[in-house]
Amino acid sequence: MYVAVKGGKNAIENSLRLLAQKRRGSLEIPELTVEQIQEQLSLGVARVMNEGSIYDPELAALAIKQAQGDQVEATFLLRAYRATLPRLGFSSPLDTEQIHISRRISATFKDVPGGQVLGPSYDYSQRLLDFSLLEEAQLEEVPLSDISAIEPFASVMSLLAKEGLIELDQVPEGDPEPVDITRIPLKFPAPRSARLQNLIRADEGFLLGVAYSTQRGYSFTHPFAAEIKYGEVAIELKPEELDFSIDIGDIDITECQMINQFAGSHEQLPQFTKGYGLVFGHHERKAMAMSLVDRALRAEEFGEPIEAPAQMQEFVLSHSDNLESSGFVQHLKLPHYVDFQSELELLRRIREQKISQREGSDE
Repeated sequence: MYVAVKGGKNAIENSLRLLAQKRRGSLEIPELTVEQIQEQLSLGVARVMNEGSIYDPELAALAIKQAQGDQVEATFLLRAYRATLPRLGFSSPLDTEQIHISRRISATFKDVPGGQVLGPSYDYSQRLLDFSLLEEAQLEEVPLSDISAIEPFASVMSLLAKEGLIELDQVPEGDPEPVDITRIPLKFPAPRSARLQNLIRADEGFLLGVAYSTQRGYSFTHPFAAEIKYGEVAIELKPEELDFSIDIGDIDITECQMINQFAGSHEQLPQFTKGYGLVFGHHERKAMAMSLVDRALRAEEFGEPIEAPAQMQEFVLSHSDNLESSGFVQHLKLPHYVDFQSELELLRRIREQKISQREGSDE
């Protein structure tokens, strides 16, 4: 037994050495730097930060390098590191009306205050392979318009609110503190604060699939993208010893607000309702999927029948985390020798009994 354990240890150490060699690749090619990943693979970095639940582009880029580009493995590394960090305080709620806009579009109003700001996006590209990227090219930096100097744009929601056509943001009774799902286990039914936290950390592919199901009729929503914004926003912290907040830095975020039809009820007139998504970095697909699923999960709040998977809290929230789902699937690679042998012996006994019964009935 001791020899087997020691032999297994050597095999594992050799496997890790081979992994490091595989990660590095050909020594004739310059090693990929963390800075290059952070600057040139920023959309992948944003995904890892969201699912890793920490805003740190450098560490997310490091995790991507270490994981050979595997987003789920990189998320695992980043979230494991996050668990070792002390919590020093809580920031003030983000004021997303004060975003320094890099991109801002609306699919509901053509002419919105401040205009449509297309910014950097693949939406307007032809999705054809650009073979010029096979060679290094010196690009001229494109100067952005003085977007950051413009006064903050009025929200599209404010246009609808003037006519009373959109639900109001109401403070829950008693104004409870948001649930912190990193410290308090998720319980059902989960409040919206817990659901939104879960959706931010959710695997993008799973979330996208659930969101897609809502558009194919598996819920009672008909969404419109009221406003999608990407840019920098200030993070403020109010220390206990001070009576005012201090700006501790800026982060990139993407915010999406979807609006959906609502026929009203005995207490409420017909109006639009909201789905909300907010994520780290430039990550529009995730923010949009999050807002679609958020609205679907509010079905009970609006008295809508809960029939579709996207409306079922326990189904969506319990299966959205890529670390848990990956762990359950990949643990099947680990040794299950004892379990399999017991299943094998059981199957053999059952087969022997069936054969004996058949032979007895033939006689």
